[in-house]
Amino acid sequence: MPTAHVLIHADQEGPARLGDLLREAGWILRPYQLFLGDAVPPSIPRGDLLVVMGGPMGVGDVGSPAYQFLAPEADLLRRCLADDTPIIGICLGAQLIAHAAGARVYPLTVGDPPVRHREVGWGALHFTATAQDEPVLAGLDPSEIVLHWHGDTFNLPRGATLLASTLACPNQFFRLGQRVWGLQFHVEVTASLVPLWLAADAEFVRTANGPQGEDRILADTARHILRHRQQGDRLLRNLIRLATTG
Repeated sequence: MPTAHVLIHADQEGPARLGDLLREAGWILRPYQLFLGDAVPPSIPRGDLLVVMGGPMGVGDVGSPAYQFLAPEADLLRRCLADDTPIIGICLGAQLIAHAAGARVYPLTVGDPPVRHREVGWGALHFTATAQDEPVLAGLDPSEIVLHWHGDTFNLPRGATLLASTLACPNQFFRLGQRVWGLQFHVEVTASLVPLWLAADAEFVRTANGPQGEDRILADTARHILRHRQQGDRLLRNLIRLATTG
């Protein structure tokens, strides 16, 4: 059976629902707990899948002694892009794909003059393509509510196709080649993970949304999670299928 090699940067930021659906589809999961000292694999065998998860660090931390795995991870991504290895990158994973492909990654800002912005919580994602042109979007509405949890963004890599945007962050979802996808948002998250993320990132949430931000995210999770799970699973299954078939 094919193996999905999953690069994990932080506790509580594993593949979650994506892992469940990969196993359901017959994939073996090989996790690499990079934050605990696991080495970045030197290569990904042909026929396997590379999954790159999120984390509180950023591309700006490449070369930092605190995150020594980021530089070899970027090197691995460059090799995988050259080898046409299928890749799914989520949040930090999408940013690292963009970086490896030569695009700029930088803090998200809004307004004129620009001010720092952190997109944290449930919000609308607008697809910029249709399922007729992009099979990965099959079964999705033109707009879906998803969970955002980031403060950086990226330029689209050369040759990438933009698939989704938000008002604050135009580059939310892209396809590069036929089997590489970067998702800035979190369709893998489950209801049980949200309180853990809120506890781990309390200061980040307060900075983004104010002192009532945690309560609002919890209330929005209860409101949106059922639809999110249904449509999130559709998108994840589409990604898994296309990673296999190209």
